Amino acid sequence: MKEFRYVITDEQGIHARPAGLFVKEAAACECNVTISKEGKEVDAKRILGVMGLGVKKGQEIVLKTDGADEDAAMEKLSAFLKENL
Repeated sequence: MKEFRYVITDEQGIHARPAGLFVKEAAACECNVTISKEGKEVDAKRILGVMGLGVKKGQEIVLKTDGADEDAAMEKLSAFLKENL
């Protein structure tokens, strides 16, 4: 299992457009992908779960990948977070 911590820098936090793109990227991965904030963990392949976290600017999230392609998935998804959020 891989883990990546990231503090959201986008003024609007994790909002609909980038959340949708992120979920699409996560869904393309074979491994399990989760995002958590303050102890609440959700499936990153489900848009309602990601939006339900209500992540605002300045809050830290923890991205976890676990499974067959966890290394490649983590590299791709952490890069997405840095570029878009």
